[in-house]
Amino acid sequence: MTAKPKVWVSRPLFPDVLARLAEHFDVDAEAVEHRHSADELKRKLAGVDGAVVGLADRIDAAVLEGNTRLKVVANLGVGYNNLDLDALTRAGIVASNTPDVLNESVADYAWALMLAAARRVSAAERWLRAGQWPGSNMRFDDWLGLPVHGRTLGILGMGRIGQGIARRAAGFDMRVLYHNRSRLPEMVERECQATLVSKSELLRQVDYLVLVLPFTPENRHAIGAPELAQMKPSAVLVNIARGGIVDDAALALALREGKLAAAGLDVFEGEPMVHPDLLTLDNAVLSPHIASASEETRRAMANLAADNVIAALGFGEAAGKPPTALNPAVLIRGSAHKA
Repeated sequence: MTAKPKVWVSRPLFPDVLARLAEHFDVDAEAVEHRHSADELKRKLAGVDGAVVGLADRIDAAVLEGNTRLKVVANLGVGYNNLDLDALTRAGIVASNTPDVLNESVADYAWALMLAAARRVSAAERWLRAGQWPGSNMRFDDWLGLPVHGRTLGILGMGRIGQGIARRAAGFDMRVLYHNRSRLPEMVERECQATLVSKSELLRQVDYLVLVLPFTPENRHAIGAPELAQMKPSAVLVNIARGGIVDDAALALALREGKLAAAGLDVFEGEPMVHPDLLTLDNAVLSPHIASASEETRRAMANLAADNVIAALGFGEAAGKPPTALNPAVLIRGSAHKA
């Protein structure tokens, strides 16, 4: 009897998704969250045919060195800067991500951060929980926030998530500006009621700026001290993209000095560590990279990762055609070798 291929899952996953994988594979799934060292990753991956990994799992050339068994790595996330795609491709290993299934949840969360930052929700809640409301003689002009309705929303990076954020702006009667590598089709611009502008014009005009850029070397510190200096002191910055796109030290300084009104941040440079200056600021709303964290969305992400592993290892209706492969040339090259 032929042994089943082996698959490692680097973090706890929904039991029903693990059961789907177990129909085809011998599954080794981590029962508790654990930050794996490079040595642990190398050892775990050396003994399996496929893996489902999280954003904290850095899969690079050193981890893959000498690995002749691994065939697929499925990332639980849209972003994949934790994967060395060139190294995976050279090794003939299919890599995949989980795009699109989280678009609406992340767009919702961008608005949650934007509204919370504008109306000082986090600071007010901390004040209330600290028992300061009774006997405070709260003034009529305490806890004043910023208006959202009728203001100008800017979106830097106008993919599907950015478009979802833009569509929601109609309910707030906002003007929407965007900057992107390329202009959207005219029909999409109309649907989003969005106008393309230069990056500098975007920074100068907006009251709310939402970042939805992928992390690339070119996008590192796309928002730093020079860009923050171009924004209105009354503006609010929201980052749901990736840590490192914003220079967190420069942002903390701008917030502290009143050069920016507020920020809502779900991602950070060097996360899970957060720049200590951000932690001291009442005008920064902070959350631990949870923009996609609705049950429906996280289940969809896990199932899509499973779909990729199942297909890449030659099982299921899509055998040989993982739906969201990042390096499909590996599949073509593998087919050529078999022929």
